[in-house]
Amino acid sequence: MIGVQIHMVSKIKQLSLGVLLALSATAAQAEIRFNGFASIQAGSTLSSSDSLYGYNNEVDFKNESLFALQAQADLGDRLSVTAQLMGRGANDFNAEFEWAYLTYELNSQTRINAGRLRTPFYRYSDFMDVGYAYDWARVPSSVYNLDFNNLEGVSLVRFGQLGEVDSTLQLILGSYSGTTAITPAPADATIERIAGATWELVQGDFSARLAYLTGKLTLVDQDGELSGLLNLLEQSGFASTASQIRIDDASSAFMGLALGYDNGSLVLSGEVVRARVKDTVIPTQNGYYLSAGYRIDSYTPFVSFERRDNDGKAEIYQALAAENLFRPAVTTVVESFTTKRDTWNIGSRYDFHPSAALKVQFSSQKDKVADRRDQLLTVGIDLVF
Repeated sequence: MIGVQIHMVSKIKQLSLGVLLALSATAAQAEIRFNGFASIQAGSTLSSSDSLYGYNNEVDFKNESLFALQAQADLGDRLSVTAQLMGRGANDFNAEFEWAYLTYELNSQTRINAGRLRTPFYRYSDFMDVGYAYDWARVPSSVYNLDFNNLEGVSLVRFGQLGEVDSTLQLILGSYSGTTAITPAPADATIERIAGATWELVQGDFSARLAYLTGKLTLVDQDGELSGLLNLLEQSGFASTASQIRIDDASSAFMGLALGYDNGSLVLSGEVVRARVKDTVIPTQNGYYLSAGYRIDSYTPFVSFERRDNDGKAEIYQALAAENLFRPAVTTVVESFTTKRDTWNIGSRYDFHPSAALKVQFSSQKDKVADRRDQLLTVGIDLVF
């Protein structure tokens, strides 16, 4: 444990130096404001056969721990620059830029951001790594499961009033290039021509948020196994089957709805999402969660339920004859996208400091496809500074 702490301190120093270097070009002329956040989390599954969220039955202090520093420099004349560096325990706390963008305020209600931005899929997209911003130990994975968290592009944000309702409208354009997982091997991913909008409405204790984004998705497996299968299918006269599996410049769309209620004591929230990739092996992705908590002084006990439900496109392999030599391999690929998981979470948050919260959470996940249940206990501290 002491060795982990020393390693974390060393990485924090590297993060601080990185932010300073990133903004040193404007330091002489700009007012720079620093802030940050961190999560120190330990977890272990309850059985040697369980595995959940990267944990096994050995207590792990690094898997979900992270440290981040953010710096904002006001350049004057309504122009500012923001940079955020983050080190994740899962990546040995190596610092990487999560955000780096310019902001120009057209007026008091409208601003433009340009650079590396957070993709606004979800209600907590901007704060999904800031554990202090929510009561759970982690955002619900049944909803927050897309790997395309950041994009390079531009967004227009408009703040306003609709009677007594606070309105925030965001329009976004951009692209993504990075890695993700497919079947479940790693793959190189690109999304071109990302375009979308989010609209958040708040009135008193109630809030609602809508999101809709589209783009052109291309995935190429890094180990070459899927690409090799597609080539064999085409060479053997099954080009139609290969075209249904291939993910090349495919039209994709994401839709999300979030609702919330917080009267200072009772805290209710929920999100439902759907993602579609047209004419490919990827099935429609469906997920939702419901969460309820109640604040009692500094304590907030909560319970939440999550569901992920994706049906593989069986019609792709069913179109092949039962005796076809390629049918087993195609079936494996198609069914690897089938996901049916239910997860219950129960826990409590204790705000023992104005800038820090202690959290305990028990999670039990039922994988209906693999017919197994995995259980996890996590204890951690989330803080902002």
